[in-house]
Amino acid sequence: MSPITITPSILSADFSRLQEDIDSVADSADWLQVDVMDGHFVPNLSFGAPVLKWIKTKLPLDIHLMVSNPAQRIQEFLDLKVANITFHAEAVSSTEEQKKLIEQIRAGGATAGIALNPETPLDTIGGIIEDIDLLLIMSVHPGFGGQEFIEHVLSQVQTARSAFPDLIIQMDGGINDTTAPKCIEAGANNLVSGSFIFGAKDRTMAIESLRSS
Repeated sequence: MSPITITPSILSADFSRLQEDIDSVADSADWLQVDVMDGHFVPNLSFGAPVLKWIKTKLPLDIHLMVSNPAQRIQEFLDLKVANITFHAEAVSSTEEQKKLIEQIRAGGATAGIALNPETPLDTIGGIIEDIDLLLIMSVHPGFGGQEFIEHVLSQVQTARSAFPDLIIQMDGGINDTTAPKCIEAGANNLVSGSFIFGAKDRTMAIESLRSS
């Protein structure tokens, strides 16, 4: 398994000083996640490409598409030269369509991921998991920050890691210094954390506490 990487989610940043908050994690984080919500797939709204193009950071941008129509949203982020784009399996149920999106993302220069909600079985993506670069297993229900960690998803992580030792397995939701060790032990190697990092007085220390869990 590759080294543990930490991905702050700017969903929990202070939007009134977004660039300042992003700068505060630039030297200690590995990636930066942008949660894109459409008010349909999840009941909340967040960033789009028009906002993201004004953000300046050296960190690789990880786009988490919590949208019902990812096929219509991918290109706008590829145009911004992001590092990774992840879409939800629940939004694209056809394996054939999933493969088309993965091909589009990779052709645009990014790596491709698929996300699973807590209740979605791993075998839902059995026909595509070998083709992805990243598997995101949600440990909360998507759409809002600050939710409580759902522990039963750890078994999904264990199963995926056993079958795919080189896969990036990302976990997102309720990640803090208590839950991070459980995620890492199960096999996750990319941890997304929002409120734990951006709510900390010392954000560098918060990030390192997750990495060394």
